[in-house]
Amino acid sequence: MKKIILIAAGCICSVIAFAQAKPFYTQYILNNYILNPAVAGIENYADIKLSSRNQWTGINGAPVTTYFSFHAPIGKEDLRTSATSFQVPGENPRGKRLWEEYTPPDPHHGIGIVAMNDKAGYINRWSITGTYAYHKPLSVRTTLSAGFNIGVNSVNLDRSKIEWANLDPNDPAIGISTGELKKIKPEIGAGLWLYSAQYFVGISVLNIIPGKAKFVTNDKYGVSYTPNYFATAGYRFSLTDDVMMMPSVMFQYWQPQLAGLHANVKFQYQDLVWVGGGYRFSDLISGYSALAGINVSNTFNVSYSYEVATSSRLRSYTNNTHEIMLGFIIGNKYSQKCPRCY
Repeated sequence: MKKIILIAAGCICSVIAFAQAKPFYTQYILNNYILNPAVAGIENYADIKLSSRNQWTGINGAPVTTYFSFHAPIGKEDLRTSATSFQVPGENPRGKRLWEEYTPPDPHHGIGIVAMNDKAGYINRWSITGTYAYHKPLSVRTTLSAGFNIGVNSVNLDRSKIEWANLDPNDPAIGISTGELKKIKPEIGAGLWLYSAQYFVGISVLNIIPGKAKFVTNDKYGVSYTPNYFATAGYRFSLTDDVMMMPSVMFQYWQPQLAGLHANVKFQYQDLVWVGGGYRFSDLISGYSALAGINVSNTFNVSYSYEVATSSRLRSYTNNTHEIMLGFIIGNKYSQKCPRCY
């Protein structure tokens, strides 16, 4: 009973205070587009990602986040997007030659879409946004892209699934309605992405429009919509002609209470397999993670990550977190395995 009450209280708290903090992603480094609309169209093909994140598996009704993302270039005629965008027969696509001969893409556009669903207990959030980005070379090695997304998000609350136990079901934050409560709000985001053969740096803000979605008339309660800020950076190192190492960091801040710093490193052998690990320090939950992935063919790849929590108010019940991602490439101009910009 204490466990049920604890979880119910935590979920109510998330409705009042934390409902519009964007989800954490262990594998953000494999799909930076999910956090920054300026990445749309960075490749020379359409990039599709499907992801499912099962967090705190020891709790009934624990958070489950799934998303679908798609982005593609428009008017991009050059052969190479990045230092590793195609393979020369007989050479490693991650080899030093391609890095040394890298030239930035011509100016072009990018479009995309993201559909996300985040469910925790009786609270369900979903959003869908469309994206536009423009990529402009700044020098013979560097390109800057700017992008924005626009769409809608929704918070749904199903009172029928709440385990009240001996608590008063007339909660002041959600009233006494017995059905499902829904609130829909617009969502706008924007970002910048600076990239070259060896590094990338990005900043973005999601949920630009602040506001509150209330389930009751009392202004004291409601779901707060405040901006979510992200800063990301990474650098590629060639350890050998076949092995690449890429450390990266990502800082996430949501006003007024949530901040998280993610530090990761990924090792990749040619364009075939990769492994990595990381650590996230956060106001709410910190933890270590490990990931691994493989390119099954030139149009399909799969990756998996496992995260162990090291601090949490629910640590005794949380267990650990699993995240899996499937990637598909459409319209690749080359028959060889095609490395991604990550």
